[in-house]
Amino acid sequence: MAELPIAEIVSQVRTGIRSARSFTEAALERMAAQSNYRAFVHTSRDVALGQADAIDARRARGETLGLLAGVPIGIKDVICTVDFPTTCGSRILTKTEKGKPDPETGWRSPFDATVILRLRAADAVIVGKTNMDEFAMGSSNESSAYGPALNPWDPARISGGSSGGSAVAVAAAMTPVSLGSDTGGSIRQPAGLCGVVGLKPSYGRVSRYGLVAYASSLDQIGPFSRDVASAARILSVIAGADPRDSTCSTVPVADYEQACQRDVRGLRLGVPAEYFAEGLDPDIRASIEHVLHHYRNAGCEIVPVSLPHTRYGIATYYILATAEASANLARFDGVRFGLRVEPPRSDLGTLYGATRDTGFGKEVKRRILLGTYVLSAGYYDAYYRKAQQARTLIVRDFQHAFTQVDAIVTPTSPTPAFPLGAKTDDPLAMYLEDIYTLPCNLAGLCAISLPAPMTKATTDRPALPVGLQLLAPPFREETLFALGADWERSSGGFCHPAHAAAPNSPQGTV
Repeated sequence: MAELPIAEIVSQVRTGIRSARSFTEAALERMAAQSNYRAFVHTSRDVALGQADAIDARRARGETLGLLAGVPIGIKDVICTVDFPTTCGSRILTKTEKGKPDPETGWRSPFDATVILRLRAADAVIVGKTNMDEFAMGSSNESSAYGPALNPWDPARISGGSSGGSAVAVAAAMTPVSLGSDTGGSIRQPAGLCGVVGLKPSYGRVSRYGLVAYASSLDQIGPFSRDVASAARILSVIAGADPRDSTCSTVPVADYEQACQRDVRGLRLGVPAEYFAEGLDPDIRASIEHVLHHYRNAGCEIVPVSLPHTRYGIATYYILATAEASANLARFDGVRFGLRVEPPRSDLGTLYGATRDTGFGKEVKRRILLGTYVLSAGYYDAYYRKAQQARTLIVRDFQHAFTQVDAIVTPTSPTPAFPLGAKTDDPLAMYLEDIYTLPCNLAGLCAISLPAPMTKATTDRPALPVGLQLLAPPFREETLFALGADWERSSGGFCHPAHAAAPNSPQGTV
């Protein structure tokens, strides 16, 4: 029951074969049994079962149920919900000054995000809020105030960030789907490291209303799932224009589920040399080459392309994203939300400083300082303006490449999941984990990460998931779903960690 695709869950709920309550109870039981993974930071059995019972009551009255009838879903803790706290993985949005923060004291939003309203309208059951890097700033989920979500393939390794909890919830079959947000790879990277599907929609495809902002020109909400068709259905529900978000596009929403059935023969797939250079794990290279071999056999044409300004991606991103974060996080001041630390002196500046120093973690402070620096007088032109110019060059690289190809194929990450603590003292090494994902956000593209053949087991590490990244032009998600579903049919799709290859086997396959 826990591993069914959502189309089957909906069918069973609509026909009365199983109730929404039974699916919700199954999800809650798995969440409790696997709480050691720290995928969820807040759940409420009463709230979740109340939603499920309301859906069952509507079915009993003969009402037509929505596209997600009875589907349990986890929501990243950065998306506003009225019936669960929203703490962004941070102490500053709770009222806990010392020790482990208590999400029960977390900030309660007076409104639901647009994506939450659309999920409710489609009769999904929201079962809780998932763990994340604090304010979505991180590549390993280790900056969370609640401790990192653990990778179910190897709990001694990272789950990826910042949406690590959402990826773990799906990989461990706690929920069939979840929502995350992606600013520089925060959906795709944890999806790749945990062996699930993760979609970053085009910028403007999904409303950001109710998403606590990290970097407003880069953020986007998207789904995690265990199969491509489930991600397609979630996107069809949450996508579309929203008058409350001026950056949300009015481009019509396509039939994403139908796109999963399309023939990929004749599609041209670009392979950028810059994404296969020094630093790429050999097993990951071999895995992606295996997928490219599949696409050749499926009738696709493999075309070399160049994205020459990729080398500026990390610097460009960490200037622009931190600049926007510096502005967006100024609202957390001890006056309006969550934590308030009363200093000995009562002036407002001291209150701000004491609250922010106690409430924010090390990585968030680092990025606020970086962003404030690059926006300051005397440095704006030297850094921020040049980063905007470099962003334009990166956009043009992709525009040129997409005149030659329909999609681009790359690894999602340069390495498989690394041990917890391995890079926490080296911010640059941590930032480089996003080298293949963040250019997509700078260019506003859509992208998906899919499970590829796993790494080989060695004496140093077990067989681990590999992420295959597909990139397409803005609002061409159908191309991603067609290619993703085609690979999934060939590979056999999702493999649960409990069914993974034994440690001594030469190759696991997902």
